Amino acid sequence: MEKRIKIALVDDHTLFRTGLAGLLSQNDDFEVVASCGSGEEFLSLLPTLDADVVFMDISMPGIDGSEATRRALSERPELRIITLSMYGDDHYYTRMVVSGASGFLLKDSDIDEVYAAVESAMAGDSYFSSALLGSLTRNMSVLNALSPNEEDELSDREME
Repeated sequence: MEKRIKIALVDDHTLFRTGLAGLLSQNDDFEVVASCGSGEEFLSLLPTLDADVVFMDISMPGIDGSEATRRALSERPELRIITLSMYGDDHYYTRMVVSGASGFLLKDSDIDEVYAAVESAMAGDSYFSSALLGSLTRNMSVLNALSPNEEDELSDREME
């Protein structure tokens, strides 16, 4: 038998954590080893926490997800932290990526995408939800359309 992937859940909504734990437990490859309602609770368990992957909410009272991620990875850089959020706005995922998160899932993702994110994180890769990537692509297209063409700003000598 292969080693089960140990998962910790960090979210201030009990019902969400309980539901996600139930869905993850249906997969024999996963074991939920911790369920924390705050960044503080997660960080207090960190020294003895035996987890491979952490699902981390961004918006929590007290220590938010980006700060909890930054602190956790400074102590345990081998952890793979996947952001879970209701919000797909640029500043949310930017904060988490800068903090060291391995991926970003929107809370309305289906369970297959959650499984794919875990597998990707365990392989050492990053994972971003398909809905978020679609939004990023649209935003980049709009920005590119609004940005002046750099060639238009160069003199003939600079072009040469």
